[in-house]
Amino acid sequence: MSVVPTRYRRTSRDRVLVTPEGISVPVTVASRGSRVGALMLDFLVILVLMGLTTWGLIEIAGGLTGIDRNLEQKNALGHALQFLVIVWLVAMFLFRNAYFLFFELGPRGATPGKRIAGIRIAARDGGRLTADMVIARNLLRDIELFLPIVFILQAGAQSGMGWLTATGWLAIFLLMPLFNRDALRAGDMIAGTWVLERPRQKLEAAMSLARTPAARHEDEVALDAGAAPARRTYRFEEAELAVYGEYELQALERVLRDDRAQSLESVYETIARKIDRNDGWNDERAFLEDYYTQLRARLEAGMRMGRRKADKFSGSQE
Repeated sequence: MSVVPTRYRRTSRDRVLVTPEGISVPVTVASRGSRVGALMLDFLVILVLMGLTTWGLIEIAGGLTGIDRNLEQKNALGHALQFLVIVWLVAMFLFRNAYFLFFELGPRGATPGKRIAGIRIAARDGGRLTADMVIARNLLRDIELFLPIVFILQAGAQSGMGWLTATGWLAIFLLMPLFNRDALRAGDMIAGTWVLERPRQKLEAAMSLARTPAARHEDEVALDAGAAPARRTYRFEEAELAVYGEYELQALERVLRDDRAQSLESVYETIARKIDRNDGWNDERAFLEDYYTQLRARLEAGMRMGRRKADKFSGSQE
């Protein structure tokens, strides 16, 4: 991971994420406080869901008991209650584990608690957040949190060494985010993920696509020679613009602002290959400027209609 350039550095939590296309994108690591707050909110939601499910199954069991005298088979009530217990156990397991998997595997990469806190999980290599990463980081939560808590409750404060061992186990994993600069828990280290502040909902103000000094000099030479400065205009189809989202738009904007020939050529090759175009060779900046302008207009039009495309991996979101 690269060192954050001075012009991007705002806080000690700023980092640079390098995408598979080689684009450096500044991001901000979520604060430890926001992560704890998001986890508490998610646990609250889970407890409410568990409580409502338990209450509903108890009501069903009560109803079955009330009609027991009308059942012909003597052991029918026992079988029905056993089935409800199984349903309850499965539901509790799903709330504890599938809750995080369901939301973090979604296009937003965030549980309700994380969305309220304005954070989301992302792959540290800049690539797509995969199901393997999400599953790995959430399975580790059992080892980090739930298992030591269960051992502490079972052992009790009077059990001596067993209680101290479980408490130390829990403390090590709980304190781990305090001892690394990216606030990574063990699950993040294993899965290759981190938690970032979610990008702003609105696109940044449109950049000024002013001509570069070299381009302005060429225009002046053309004017002196009596010819009008020419600049080829590129038009892109809807399908060509639909492959990228807000994340890539902001990355492209930074490349245009930096105006480095090597970066412009690299990004041009990536985009041209992706949309199967080759008509911008040796005119990379003009090609990318037009692509940026038209992609931005498309994304802003989608926002006005209540649709957002966060990045190239996601579809339009309501």
